Amino acid sequence: MARPAYRLLAHSLWDLIPVALGLAHFAFVVWLVLAFHALSWWALLPLALVYAVSLSWSINSISHNQIHNAYFTPAWLNRAFDLLLSVTIGFSQTLYRDIHNRHHRGNSDRPGADGKTIDPLSIYQRGKDGQPENPWAYTFLSFFRDDPKPIYDEMQRKRPADARWVKVEIGVTVAFYLGLAICDWRAVLVLLPFWYLGQALSSLNGYYEHFGGNPDSPIAWGVSAYSPLYNLLWMNNGYHAEHHYRPKMHWTRVKAFHRDIAGQQREAGVKDIPVAHGLGFLVAHRKD
Repeated sequence: MARPAYRLLAHSLWDLIPVALGLAHFAFVVWLVLAFHALSWWALLPLALVYAVSLSWSINSISHNQIHNAYFTPAWLNRAFDLLLSVTIGFSQTLYRDIHNRHHRGNSDRPGADGKTIDPLSIYQRGKDGQPENPWAYTFLSFFRDDPKPIYDEMQRKRPADARWVKVEIGVTVAFYLGLAICDWRAVLVLLPFWYLGQALSSLNGYYEHFGGNPDSPIAWGVSAYSPLYNLLWMNNGYHAEHHYRPKMHWTRVKAFHRDIAGQQREAGVKDIPVAHGLGFLVAHRKD
């Protein structure tokens, strides 16, 4: 694909949308803390739930698309946007990129002969008898199981500049939230469990992106959700089978790609669900 005339953007003018939403998400986090004491509990609790959902939304849309097709042409601008995402979401975007790329190397694989999966996020990693793990255990425990150290150590050996940037992202993120706590420690304390809930919701989303997929068939590695509203708000994250089949495809092209390969998908038995991935638990899933 030819680069657009507007050289700051590496792929498409449509990327102005996730960039603007990333800035808006950061502003929302700051506003929620600063406005904490001016809000009644009737307003605060729904807003805190919106905050939790917004974390999963950003991880699976804005952050996800930045990982696969970085928005900007200048490397320094992508570094800056990665830093913004790190601060907003609460963890290193650069480290998450390597974790997510490892996810694509394994594609939610089953454990091998050594009892381990290539994909550190695989829903089969702690399942029994070749079956996926229980969705609620995966959703609420994944946060506590994550061990990014081996992935960071590999990054440090192969790409030390990225490893140094991980430290910058973590340091700035910690400093940012310490600053917010100085402004209003009660607000940060109240929002902390909702931050964890946001991470859990992201795991829930990831579970149903692969539950019912076929780890042995590339075209069926993922599970898609074609709800128009979901894909509008989540920037086509619903086209997940298509994404795993062609992970470097730009988010604006996956819908057309789905139309091109729909016949092949039917033949391969690619699964799709009628709701957003995060609501996959509402669907009666067939057991083959």
